[in-house]
Amino acid sequence: MSPWLAAFIAVFSWWFFTGIILLVVRRADGGDAVAHGRNVFLAVPLLALGAAAIVVSAQELTVANVHIAFLGTLMVWGWIELAFLAGVITGPERRPCPPGLRGGDRFRRAWRTVSYHELLLLFALLAILTITRGADNTVAFWTYLILFVARISAKLNLYFGVPRINTEFVPRPLAHLKSYFRQGPITMAFPIGVTFLSITAACFAERIVSAPSPEALVGFTLLTALAALATLEHWLMVVPLPDAKLWRWMLPDSPAYQAKDKTHEL
Repeated sequence: MSPWLAAFIAVFSWWFFTGIILLVVRRADGGDAVAHGRNVFLAVPLLALGAAAIVVSAQELTVANVHIAFLGTLMVWGWIELAFLAGVITGPERRPCPPGLRGGDRFRRAWRTVSYHELLLLFALLAILTITRGADNTVAFWTYLILFVARISAKLNLYFGVPRINTEFVPRPLAHLKSYFRQGPITMAFPIGVTFLSITAACFAERIVSAPSPEALVGFTLLTALAALATLEHWLMVVPLPDAKLWRWMLPDSPAYQAKDKTHEL
């Protein structure tokens, strides 16, 4: 398979999975009181399918299994993100940040707003590591690890401060999280996150050149594209580009999603 096709699959999957999750969450915001929880429950089979794909694909390194592992991991990650955006798995603290809260008190309160979600992400990472450890195909683990590191870095940057923050896609159950974001100059969290993700993308890209087999070529291409997208998402917290348009056209209108700055997705 051409590495260009593999890169296209990675980019399209990133756009498609993000769009579907945003669409489901947006529609639930306009539904009844249990709409969000119902969507998370109905999506459990997709979580199970993704987990099964990771287990099955880890047994043998083939081009097909590389794609199955990649897409299966996105399904697992997507369900966890849906549960978070739906407000089902977030944290014990659901109140806005009190004005004037600073330092350790602010950080601890912010942690309590997302702690259950972060622990679930970590649990899934350890589970995938256990499944793929010593296996022929470890694409699922590296895919999830890139997503995990990128998400932690993005959240820290939103907490410490970045110039561009878009709250357009923050759903109703997570409205309180906006009070924990800080819009302002970048901090050391930004160059650290961008540098790490850039080096990750470069390392995987270098391995594309020396890939010993078609399976390895496809795997390294998928991982390179994903790491590059994660790096790009970080830069969009600084560079004023209208990336929200990638998904806004497919979402139903909702006045709850109006925001002054619409230059970066969460």
